[in-house]
Amino acid sequence: MITVDTELLSDTFVDLADTMVDDFDVIDFLHMLTDRSVRLLSVSAAGVVLADPRGVLRVAAASSDEAGLIELFQVQNDQGPCLDCFRTGQPVTAADLAGPGQRWPRFAAAATRAGFGAVEALPMRLRDQVIGALNLFSARTGPLGPAELRIGQGLADVATIGLLQERNVRRAETLAEQLQAALNSRVVIEQAKGKLAERAALDMNQAFTLLRQHARNTNQRLTDVARYVIDSPTADFPPPPRR
Repeated sequence: MITVDTELLSDTFVDLADTMVDDFDVIDFLHMLTDRSVRLLSVSAAGVVLADPRGVLRVAAASSDEAGLIELFQVQNDQGPCLDCFRTGQPVTAADLAGPGQRWPRFAAAATRAGFGAVEALPMRLRDQVIGALNLFSARTGPLGPAELRIGQGLADVATIGLLQERNVRRAETLAEQLQAALNSRVVIEQAKGKLAERAALDMNQAFTLLRQHARNTNQRLTDVARYVIDSPTADFPPPPRR
């Protein structure tokens, strides 16, 4: 039986529901979802895939580079639990990726090589509208327990409601446009991670942590910080905005 940090769980639900702010950042919101999922549940990594305006799944966020690559593998090869989860709107469990008779053999082999033994794919759904999936990766084999699955699905549900609510409040933009902007921003952030990692001799996860911490500490959008790092020939980070 797991021990859940009830204070962190409560804070997470509040943070995921609080999207009606002027400086709402979809990318940071989705990374919070993956990071908190790892902290609250007995999983090694988490990722989010979202549908673009054409209904095609794209990788939107991941708690580690390993999880991001496996998410990308699923999308590029049109095979894996997250795709089935998105298409059916139902949770999908792969409890032993190294076992025989795999439903997604190429995905299972790639995930096993990346160090994962099991994955749970949870739909990001509100009634009949499915916008993506939250994927929980475990180093060990075996499914998550019922209590953890309820928490994981609760996180996915609240995040979905938050995104849809943000769309309804800001009718000047559609959800599809917001999600497309988020997916485009991810490309900029990945480029900045690589540039910062090369400058400071860091791995990609450490570089992303620095980017995100600086954005939060200086009250700037993550994408703006990333663009500055890419465009600047010398400076690692932009100065905080003037008040």
